[in-house]
Amino acid sequence: MATVILLRHARSTANGSGVLAGRAPGVGLTDRGVEQAGELVGRLAGIPVDAVVTSPLDRCRQTLAPLLGARGLEPVVEPDLAEVDYGDWTGGALKELAQEPLWRVVQQHPSAAVFPGGEGLASVQTRAVAAIRAHDARITAEHGPRAVWVACSHGDVIKALLADALGVHLDGFQRIVVDPASVSVVRYTETRPFVLRLNDNGGDLSGVVPPEEKPSSSDAVVGGTTGA
Repeated sequence: MATVILLRHARSTANGSGVLAGRAPGVGLTDRGVEQAGELVGRLAGIPVDAVVTSPLDRCRQTLAPLLGARGLEPVVEPDLAEVDYGDWTGGALKELAQEPLWRVVQQHPSAAVFPGGEGLASVQTRAVAAIRAHDARITAEHGPRAVWVACSHGDVIKALLADALGVHLDGFQRIVVDPASVSVVRYTETRPFVLRLNDNGGDLSGVVPPEEKPSSSDAVVGGTTGA
């Protein structure tokens, strides 16, 4: 199967604002976010990106714009990679939402959390995992098992994807950190996924490209890999 680079959008006007923006319109990148989007071109310079899939929200499209321009690629828009629908919580001040009884559920038992007027975190994971696996199968069929592709989404969505890839229950996904503009890399196989990078903020990514000399295996390396 192919290798997917899970990219969180760059820093947005909602990050650090103290407000839960969710799917609210008008959220774009900050000046720093624009810089991070530009830096992504260099970070992925040595990676043969075969396809790009994105959440429909503006902050993801803006994050990908420099990369798409540099590579001449057209993204596939995937609604199931959109931000969590926080329902009535959308636009709420985090310090006020933290006083709600549901806040503790979101923190300690997220698999049971359903946002009023919105969706549940378990449903978010289900839709996102199904979308990523479907695109991975499609891209593998089109470009072969050495294909590498980018999926741009949002913090909680990517955390839910990583929890699934790691075999961690959704109730543990709050232990995973996914920063703006960070990349996490997953390679799916017939039997299980392998997590190659997690919340990478600037390291060498060349090692995520599958080697030509041997096919990818679904077996783990006993004792650890030899590295790139």
